Amino acid sequence: MIGQHMMLDRRSLLTLAGSTTLTATLPGWVLGAGSIAGEKADHTLRIGTGLVELAPDRIISTTLYNGQFPGPLLRLTEGRRVVVDIFNDTDTPELVHWHGQKIPSDVDGAAEEGTPTIPPHGMRRVSFVPRPSGFRFYHTHVVAQGDLDRGMYTGQVGPLYIEPKDNPGAYDREIVLVLKEFEPSFSRGGDMAMDVLTGAPIAELVQMGRAADAAAREKAKGFEVGYDSFGINGKMLGHGEPIRVKQGERVLFHVLNGSAGEIRSLALPGHVFRVVALDGNPVSTQAEVPVLWLGTAERISAIVQMDRPGIWVMGDMADEDRRRGMGIVVAYDGQSGKPVWITPKPVRLDYTRFGGSRAAIAPDETIEMTIVKHNAALHGFNQWTLNGEAFSMEMMRPRYTLHEGRRYRLKVRNASDDIHPLHLHRHSFELTRIGGRPTSGVIKDVVMLGGFQELECDFVADNPGPTLFHCHQQLHMDFGFMALFDYA
Repeated sequence: MIGQHMMLDRRSLLTLAGSTTLTATLPGWVLGAGSIAGEKADHTLRIGTGLVELAPDRIISTTLYNGQFPGPLLRLTEGRRVVVDIFNDTDTPELVHWHGQKIPSDVDGAAEEGTPTIPPHGMRRVSFVPRPSGFRFYHTHVVAQGDLDRGMYTGQVGPLYIEPKDNPGAYDREIVLVLKEFEPSFSRGGDMAMDVLTGAPIAELVQMGRAADAAAREKAKGFEVGYDSFGINGKMLGHGEPIRVKQGERVLFHVLNGSAGEIRSLALPGHVFRVVALDGNPVSTQAEVPVLWLGTAERISAIVQMDRPGIWVMGDMADEDRRRGMGIVVAYDGQSGKPVWITPKPVRLDYTRFGGSRAAIAPDETIEMTIVKHNAALHGFNQWTLNGEAFSMEMMRPRYTLHEGRRYRLKVRNASDDIHPLHLHRHSFELTRIGGRPTSGVIKDVVMLGGFQELECDFVADNPGPTLFHCHQQLHMDFGFMALFDYA
């Protein structure tokens, strides 16, 4: 059911109006901060419609970067300025968000922060200094609402790796895996699986959620998005080239969940993943896990020791999703036969396993937010509020003021049954409490908050400019789940 367009709100209209102004004043050519006319670009991205051949009998038309999925892997160097030309070959304005980087607001790629859109059939040149090092990515950041041909429902996702100044190279080779669903459609949703994360529901938050449900005008649950096809690096399981490995190799996998709203898992039977980085940031404590869990937009870098020769299926724990393509074959040299899948024992994600034991630094200020869902309140879609307020593009609220140099603690309480992948733009944060347990040294830019749970994370206000905070589920952010931080 790709292509449904159900509504266009004021935020979308403002985006369209902004692009019209740019087109009129600059004939489709916009220079980003720090760019110099006539300078040669280091990289070029073209946004346009293309085909993804998931399998010979499953070819999908969607919007892509450079006609491919995933978009080209961009390898940048930490601290070395880069120039990127972005061409928009579509009929609608676009934005490219440089996820996980500490860069200026006007090139970060969010309209709420003041980044100019890329006009239809126009271009924009951006330049920035890549940082911090590690596995990042880039993706569209436009409003989709009821249009499943927009936003993260498309194929506009590309991996990006910022080379550290000093790379110890404790592995034999790297492989990038981008997990993604295709062919979205709307349905009346059910509850998200609650067995992904450690921690228990908090009674007070359960009561708040029930009260919101009881007060809702519409008792039915709002629209959710489901998918017909799944793939890794644009291929369904059993199609495309397998990952070919040699016994004894140490392979570093960089795994990205490029979904618009799904939680993904990944297992390789007979092997374990030694997690070395989360969202591109080295962990305080490396730990081995049999299954990787990734919320929307999360990344995990993990080393696998190839010591179980055979032909294996690396895939999602969900049998139906794996059957519909969410997997890839791993083949050892000299081995033959049918790929084997063995379901590992269930395991939940515990972020504190990767942390340290030191006490968290005391913050200068704490900002508290409580998430509440209002079922089907907006033309059948759920509305999301933070402290009782859904985000308004017109009012630019909710809005919080930051003072440069201060350390802030976000205390986020989830009075809904959904798991929320929370994302802070232009900054990284340190987890200090999650799943009821204290921790330190876990640095991220996206973290999953469980249903009826709370978390605390700290960040330093060290990158002045408007900064967006939101749930990375497209449906949630489009229907109210955002806030803006601004520096005094």
